[in-house]
This record gives sequence, structure tokens and C-alpha cells, in this order.
Amino acid sequence: MNILQVTALLIVLAGAFGAVNYLFLRLPAAIGILIVALGASLAVMGLDRLAPGLGVAATVRAQVEGIAFSRALLEGMLGLLLFAGALHVKLEDLRAQWLPVLLMATIGVGLSTAVVGVGFSWLTGMPLLVALVFGALISPTDPVAVLGVLREANLRKTLETKIAGESLFNDGVGYVVFLVLVGLAFPGDEAHASGLSGAATLFLREALGGAILGIAAGWLTFRVMRLIDDYSLEVLITLGLAFGGYELAVALGVSAPIMAVCAGLFIGDVGTRHGMSEETRKYVAAFWQMVDEILNAVLFLMIGVEVFALAFSLDALGAGAAAIGLALGARLTAVAVPVLILRPFKEFSPGVIPIMTWGGLKGGISVALALSLPEGDWKPLILTATYLVVVFSIIVQGLTVAPLARRLGREPDLM
Repeated sequence: MNILQVTALLIVLAGAFGAVNYLFLRLPAAIGILIVALGASLAVMGLDRLAPGLGVAATVRAQVEGIAFSRALLEGMLGLLLFAGALHVKLEDLRAQWLPVLLMATIGVGLSTAVVGVGFSWLTGMPLLVALVFGALISPTDPVAVLGVLREANLRKTLETKIAGESLFNDGVGYVVFLVLVGLAFPGDEAHASGLSGAATLFLREALGGAILGIAAGWLTFRVMRLIDDYSLEVLITLGLAFGGYELAVALGVSAPIMAVCAGLFIGDVGTRHGMSEETRKYVAAFWQMVDEILNAVLFLMIGVEVFALAFSLDALGAGAAAIGLALGARLTAVAVPVLILRPFKEFSPGVIPIMTWGGLKGGISVALALSLPEGDWKPLILTATYLVVVFSIIVQGLTVAPLARRLGREPDLM
């Protein structure tokens, strides 16, 4: 199928599965679509076991592999999703929480990568560097999943800013750490830097370059929008910034996720306050909310059908179950250490650690990174473990974090 046919099929299926969820399951939209898609996929696989002569699973598997999930997310959807998420985070709120966000998105990602990597290497016998690659791709919280849950949780503002800000930035940081570790673990892979010096250069170029490009592109867009008072054109300009800026970052070899976040933060705060009329602000907000919800539905649908890309075995399923525990332990470490470091200087609510630990949902970015790994003996195991962690995170944690947050997260705002 060509790109238009694939896009049409995904949108039709997302709409159909969304309707099934709305009529019967009544779960949050994205999680419901994932569950329906996963159930349909497993039903097809079960039918194939009962009637292997039909070849249904093989046909569907070929179509799923033809979607190129990793490329579609990392080089297309991710930029729009990150930009849309960043638009709703105000710089003033983020400045008040910048230190916890910074520590969790940097030290937290590093600690989580180490905990998962060392633990998974010990459990499976996987080489440590390869296991650290798995730790890097499973450590970032997915802003798509996290921000979707926040809309249901009604958290106090300070906690919401911490979670949203961290999820936006640790996504970009985790992606850069992943690229660095892939270069060290797979030195023969020409697509990634190899050696310590190459890894350090890659990290600085990706992270710093992405931030500079995002701020510069956001500022230029803002200057243009100040000269215009036409809501339809200004909506189009923001779309051009998200699409064009992301692809420019890819072409320049800097972090496209960090670029999208920085550009979205700039337009969502400075741009909306000083560069848009009230009418334009409403249309821009409504447009990007719709883009976010549509892409969210399609992304969770794609996660559901990616089960066809897995190689199931008892060993892989056991390793995946252990990886769920490792990921939760690593997330607890990534949250608790920065909070404990800052606690002598900054007051935190007792609910911060459990809510941010359980609310650190994994998502499509982890699956996409696992699929992008060079082919090798360990890739099937990493992919299966990643998928199980992501599905558990979205379904189990995603459905229970809002009640947890409502129970622990409604104390008066604290700094």
C-alpha cells in the first residue's frame, strides 16, 4: 500500500476502534483504542492458530511491517505530538519548577538507564552495553501518554507542571542518550557515532543544537505572526513550524524532539501572549488539540497492532515481565533521587514521588526506538520486553494513575 492508503486505513481503524471503545468499554479514548486494537490483533493471531491455512496472520503481519512504525513516529508524528504538548505548558509555570524538571530529565534518565541496564544484563546475560541501550529506550516517559492522563487527573498546578515538563524534556534527552549508547554498543553501525569522543560530540550537538534551533525557529515564527492578523494563516504557520522545524533538525543532525519542545514552548507562551489576537489563540489551541487527539488515537492503534512484530517465547515473556518490575524500580529511582536532593531546599508534597513514579507512562517512542535498533541476536528480546513494558504501563498504570492522583495530589499547591 502507498502512504495515502496506509494513512486512510489507520484513520478508519482508529475511528472504528474508538467507536467500539465509546459504545462498550467507556475507557479513556487512547487507552480504549489500544485495548481494542490489541484485542483484535490477538484475535487474528488466535484465528491463524485455529485455521493456519487461511494465512490471515501472515497477511496482517506483512501490512503492519509495511507501515514502518519507527520511521513514521520518529520522523513524522513525534514532532507534531511534542509541539502540541509543549503548547499547553506555560514558561512561567515551568520556570517555577525548572530545577526538579531539569534533574529528573537528566540525572533521572541517567539513573533509570543504569538501573534497567544493569538489572536486565544480570537477568538475561545480555552484554552490558546492549542492556544499557534497552535501559535508555525504556527510561523516557512518553509525553503523549502522560499528557493524556493529566487531562483526566485534575492535578494541582505545580505537580502537573513537574510531570508535563519532565515528560517533554526527558523524551528528547532519552533519545540522545539512546543514540550515544547505540553508537557505543554497535560500533559497526554507520548510522550512529562510535567511540567515547564521538558519543560526547553527538550528545552536545544533538541536545544543544536542538534547543538552539527550536528557540530560533520559534522566535522567527513569532516575529512573522506579529505582523499578521489572520487566524487561518497563523494556524498554518504554526503547522509549518512543527513540520518544517522537525525535518530541518533531522537534516542538520540535531535533536528533533528537543527542537519541537523548545519551539512549542516559545509559541505557546510568548507567541500566544504577544503575537496572536484572542480569536487566533482560540483557533490555534483548538486546532492543535484536535491534531493531538487524532494522532494520539492513531499512535495507540499502531502500538496495539505492533504485537505482530514480536517473537513470542517463554524466555522472552519472562524477561518482559521482569523488565516491567525493573522499569518501575528505575522510575522510582529517577524520581526519588532528585526529590531527595532538593528536599532540604524545596518543599514537596508527600504525594509527589508515588504519583510521578506511577504516572511515568511509557509509550510509542520506546517501541519505535526498539524497532530502529540494528538487527542482531538480542533485538527480538529487547523488542518483546519493550512492548510488554509499554502495554503494561499504558493499560495498568494509565487506568489507575488518575484515581491515585485524585487521592494524593489535591493538597494545596507547594513550590
